[in-house]
Amino acid sequence: MNYIEHIGKYFVMLKQVFKKPQRARVFKEVLFREIEELGIKSLGIIAFISFFIGGVIALQTALNLESPFIPRSLIGFAAKRSIILEFAPTFCSIILAGKVGSYITSSIGTMRVTEQIDALEIMGINSLNYLVLPKIIATIFFYPFLIVLAMFLGILGGWVAGVLSGLFSGADYVIGVQTDFNPFLITYALIKTLVFAFLIATVPSYHGYYVKGGSLEVGKASTQSVVWTIVIIVIANYFLTQMLLT
Repeated sequence: MNYIEHIGKYFVMLKQVFKKPQRARVFKEVLFREIEELGIKSLGIIAFISFFIGGVIALQTALNLESPFIPRSLIGFAAKRSIILEFAPTFCSIILAGKVGSYITSSIGTMRVTEQIDALEIMGINSLNYLVLPKIIATIFFYPFLIVLAMFLGILGGWVAGVLSGLFSGADYVIGVQTDFNPFLITYALIKTLVFAFLIATVPSYHGYYVKGGSLEVGKASTQSVVWTIVIIVIANYFLTQMLLT
């Protein structure tokens, strides 16, 4: 019953988020601040991890293809599919859930325990719209760019790893990347990214907005929000894959 209560409160929160929008000037300032905090400041970690994980995927694929009858171009093909289908949209979203989710919960939770949210309500401001909607828009519009960057750097990292290690040639890798390219796979990855971005913005916001107590409870809420965001992303990933690829 406790889970049902939280699910109900979550959807009630979402309904309130999209009601009574703030003035355009105020909303624009908050939106650009959220894009910087939630998106631009995540560029470094996503670029770093994508490049090296792409290299690891390519190296592991090459080390497991020992048969001389298997073309070496299959390394690039397998790395491309792995990066586009799962690593970039899902793994990077889980990383963002940890980095961004804890920030969202702690920032909103701190406002709750210090009664800043109560002050917003007293002033007649829709606090959920003011605090959560800019985060939703910032993540939905900026995270597809991050994921496309992760795809590119992951594939590039695989090429660099092959050239430096000598396990396969760069030409074979590029041929594999170009083989049987299906544009729908990019669309599939971006659809997943949009859903995950919405979850990354709203689930931690829910945990932060309804936190009770002091600073200790804010810390616990941050941990819970990251765990639940990752769990919901994994579940959503299964159903999206089932719907879009089967």
